[in-house]
Amino acid sequence: MSRAETRRAQTQRSARRAPSGRGKPAKGGAGGGKRTGIRRFFTWKTILGTFFGLILLLMAAAIILYFSVDEPTDPNKSATLQSNTYQYADGSIMARTGKMNRENVTIDKIPEDVRTAFIAIENKSFYKDRGIDVMGVARGLFNTVRGKGTAGGSTITQQYVKNYYLTQDQSPTRKLRELVISLKVDQRMEKDDILVGYLNTNFYGRNAYGIQAAAQAFYGVDSDKLTLEQGAYLASVIQAPSQYDLATAGPNGTRLVNIRFNAVLDNMVEMGKLDPAKRKTMTLPPPIKPKPRPGMDGQKGYLIQAANEEMDEQGIDDKQIAAGGWNIVLNIDPKKQKALEEAVNEELESKLDRKDTKNRPQDQSVQAGATSVDPKTGAIVAMYGGQGLTEKSESNALRTDYQPGSTFKPVVLAAALQENSTTQDDKPITPNTLYDGTSRRPVKGSKVPFAPQNQDDRNFGDPMITVQGATDFSVNSVYAQMIVDVGPEKVQKTALSLGMKKRPGWPDDQPAMALGTMSANTVEMAGVYATFDNHGKKVTPTIIKKAEHKEGKFTPRQAIGAQAISRKSADTVTKVLTGVVNDEGGSGNKVRSSAYEAAGKTGTTEKNVAGWFTGFTPELVTVVAMFGEDPTTHTQVTLTGTAGGGRAGGSTFPAAIWKNYTLAALKGQETAEFELKEADMGASQAPTRSASPTPSTTPSTTPSTSSTPTGSQSPSPTPTKSGSKPPTPTTSPTTSPDPTKTNGPKPPDPPLFPPQQEQ
Repeated sequence: MSRAETRRAQTQRSARRAPSGRGKPAKGGAGGGKRTGIRRFFTWKTILGTFFGLILLLMAAAIILYFSVDEPTDPNKSATLQSNTYQYADGSIMARTGKMNRENVTIDKIPEDVRTAFIAIENKSFYKDRGIDVMGVARGLFNTVRGKGTAGGSTITQQYVKNYYLTQDQSPTRKLRELVISLKVDQRMEKDDILVGYLNTNFYGRNAYGIQAAAQAFYGVDSDKLTLEQGAYLASVIQAPSQYDLATAGPNGTRLVNIRFNAVLDNMVEMGKLDPAKRKTMTLPPPIKPKPRPGMDGQKGYLIQAANEEMDEQGIDDKQIAAGGWNIVLNIDPKKQKALEEAVNEELESKLDRKDTKNRPQDQSVQAGATSVDPKTGAIVAMYGGQGLTEKSESNALRTDYQPGSTFKPVVLAAALQENSTTQDDKPITPNTLYDGTSRRPVKGSKVPFAPQNQDDRNFGDPMITVQGATDFSVNSVYAQMIVDVGPEKVQKTALSLGMKKRPGWPDDQPAMALGTMSANTVEMAGVYATFDNHGKKVTPTIIKKAEHKEGKFTPRQAIGAQAISRKSADTVTKVLTGVVNDEGGSGNKVRSSAYEAAGKTGTTEKNVAGWFTGFTPELVTVVAMFGEDPTTHTQVTLTGTAGGGRAGGSTFPAAIWKNYTLAALKGQETAEFELKEADMGASQAPTRSASPTPSTTPSTTPSTSSTPTGSQSPSPTPTKSGSKPPTPTTSPTTSPDPTKTNGPKPPDPPLFPPQQEQ
């Protein structure tokens, strides 16, 4: 083979070995070979062309939008011309509110450092921006489209435009209009004019619109007399006026407003507008007590407060309500409301001497709250919030800073029944299950050591007592052991399913939870017991029957929900709680009446700072609570000594109020009997071992027989070492009727204050 032929052969072999696409580019291709399929659309030219095309389209759309949206010539007058109307359930007018409380001031009437405080927390770039924050607006629009609110993004200019020209509507269309108008307003107006307009149109709470009205409402001064600290607080409160008002804020609201207040001052330091050394000396100044508005006297202010809070929980915020135009019908029955107010006055207020600070100091600290609910509909038919807004700005019916005490024990029992729990001896927990009632008995099986003391350190049983008896006498040692047997996490799960809310400080895995050491309010506890009364179907109390507005819709809360616990569990708990009322010596015995059949539970917290009675009939569930609150420091103090007496627990004034109200509320109507067909009290048990904390104490092998209507066994409580006898009898009376029967005479009324102990 010649050299020329050899070279040609090598060239052909090299060409065959070369990978596809390498070498000299093929004609018509940029990378060696023709692109096929979808790849031919993704070239640099098409990508760049598409990108710049979109930019041009967006610019064109922005220009069209800018010129198509006109800047309004008149302010939004609807907020100033409308009021809110609140009606009782029967349609009668309760109150009208919403008249605008505003007095515009010029910028020289607002101290410069107060103005800076608002800029520091709301829009640090206010004097530099063009009226909008593009990234913030994009974030806000994205959240709005996703239905997650409008968090973030609004500049002071945008907020002014929304307050002055637009509405509080949260739609993307309104947000776009706000954006365009803000750009135009920023071009037309001076920054100081925008700022003072913003400060004059903000809603600060307490029906105060504008900085001047807010200065008067919160600190009793004109706006030009505001200090920096006061201004920083007002700048903080506008984010959530109702929640952040320190006069009415709960623990979480107080925590959040303090965080925001400190952020205002820290941002001012960062901006170079506040000396760091001076910043360290500044603290949040507490506002003055709010003054009730006309038409907010008596309990009306508290009822409106509860209605507004419920609407806020469902997405209608303070600004939307305060803007006016609402017609709100409450579930409140005016006759029952009057009956509740009169019961509190007759059974508590008339017995107090709030003026005698020397001889009756405890009377100054007594606060009462109550909620009454129809268990079949969930309607809140009556509510008591306190002495009136002039004396107490926060409703006692809604406050969550006190513990419910032993009114939580039925929740523990409900969890035990629902979870088919067993004792340490593997016996099923039922109302007839036996437990050791010895005071200070260490619980067994708990990760957290706990040996609770019973009321007055008394022992109950010999030493064994049934769950029914332990509920009647509210025996701490029994329920502390029971919650360990069930599992605190399961009890918590049941509590939440029944409608309680988990707040910071919930004891979680601690056996002390059995004694009600979490926080709750009367509305929550009414919902829990209404769920028992409603055979386990969840009841979420609601005060709003309907609410209408020409520019917005409001759907009342769904009061009756799905099955929270089984009917068997709920009916069994209800049957046990009838024993608390009917059994001789039961802690709720004083509310017994021939006029109705009732079930209930007392509750008294540690150091007697609160006393509760939660009781129900087939028609009504009512929670009455008393709280000891120092009128000056607002700290929790004991109720012992109330009305010149001794210990004031749940079986005293709260139970008396409950009975007085229930008799009046049900007067003239035929009352029903509980339908407890599925209640299961369980088989009687004989103890197999002692659960006593001391080896010297041996259990009784045959507990004394009880003739209670529930079939439970309630042995006599063992006397304490001092030899004092417990206030409970050895057996229940034979005259007590079976609460499952639908006819027959109801038990006679007991003395109002029989000698007994409760928790």
